[in-house]
Amino acid sequence: MKKNAKNKNQATTKTGSQSATNGTSKENGTSRSKSNGSQGSLLEKFFTDELKDIYYAEQHLLKALPKMAQASTTEELEDAFNDHLKQTERHVKRLEKVFQLIGKKPEGKKCEAIEGLTKEAESIIKDTKEGTMTRDAALIIAAQKVEHYEIATYGGLVQLAITMGLHRAADILDKTLVEEEETDMILTEIAENDINLEAEHEGGYSWETESELVGTPAAYSM
Repeated sequence: MKKNAKNKNQATTKTGSQSATNGTSKENGTSRSKSNGSQGSLLEKFFTDELKDIYYAEQHLLKALPKMAQASTTEELEDAFNDHLKQTERHVKRLEKVFQLIGKKPEGKKCEAIEGLTKEAESIIKDTKEGTMTRDAALIIAAQKVEHYEIATYGGLVQLAITMGLHRAADILDKTLVEEEETDMILTEIAENDINLEAEHEGGYSWETESELVGTPAAYSM
């Protein structure tokens, strides 16, 4: 009787162990399925979201650039904004090509950053005097803030595309990156060659006036 009971206990223990093992395997299998199956690639999702962000930004700029061009004082800056407007139209088409390459529908995702930057440009137009070089100097800074945002975004997207093996997409995005960098350099040249120097003569500085009233030099001293 004791022997039979022992065998029964052994059989029960063995069966229980197998059940526990099977339960663990099932749990592990479920865990692997969650991490590799249903979620998909997190990097792909982030890449797609960034594409939507910059797609929205470029379309938003199509509306903002004409206003900045019209508000410009010099023809040189106006032409620079209009040239970049044409580039931006190409940038939108390139992004649509990238969406096509990854099998996604081209769509934008609201970009708070670009909306803030374009609102700043609108404020500059309101706060600066029409026909002054100071307005152009301020508009250039506003435009370069936009360029730097785009440069950072496109630069990151190019590297992500290379990482994921999307080399055709990386080439397309890199073309836009190069044009954004060139635009930034052109704006710098326009500011440094003429506009900043001419804006410098549009009225005196407050610290110079204060210095004259006090009768002391304006130089900073430790």
